Amino acid sequence: MPLYAMRHGRTNFNDLGLCNDDPGRDVHLTDTGVAQIEVAAEKLRDVPLQHIITSELPRTRQSAEIINQYHRVPISTHPDLNDIRSGFDGHPVADYFAAIGSDPLNTRPPGGESLLEHKQRIGRFLGWLQEQPETIVLLVVHEETLRALSALLNQQDDQTMIRLHFDNGQIVEFDW
Repeated sequence: MPLYAMRHGRTNFNDLGLCNDDPGRDVHLTDTGVAQIEVAAEKLRDVPLQHIITSELPRTRQSAEIINQYHRVPISTHPDLNDIRSGFDGHPVADYFAAIGSDPLNTRPPGGESLLEHKQRIGRFLGWLQEQPETIVLLVVHEETLRALSALLNQQDDQTMIRLHFDNGQIVEFDW
């Protein structure tokens, strides 16, 4: 069965180069982000989605609602799909990458989690999803989450995972 996943559209924080892992912060799609998700919605229009699951961050819900205009299926959130806890919420992404640069897999910034811890959280989510009734699902998530999903579902090693890149609005289909 296919499992669809996609990255949310471009946000105001993407434009500012800032980290965000706090669901309470006003991070939302820009006009460019809305347009990216409208293109993705057209690509997914004929996919018989039965459920959309997002992280708790508003940009994923906003993206899911645009996709759902063609599907009218339930949208739910799952905290395990939240973006990596960077410890740098509201601070420049460049500062976060500088902090983890010497060991991007294992470095846990203060108040954050390492990429490997994030990957374990995504693995826990996949275990939960596997217990759900079989259905065609779309996950609307974040780039780090897509990296972890790809590594877990495509059996890629951690060094490959680090090098993966997913554009805003990019859709990935996994064999589930």
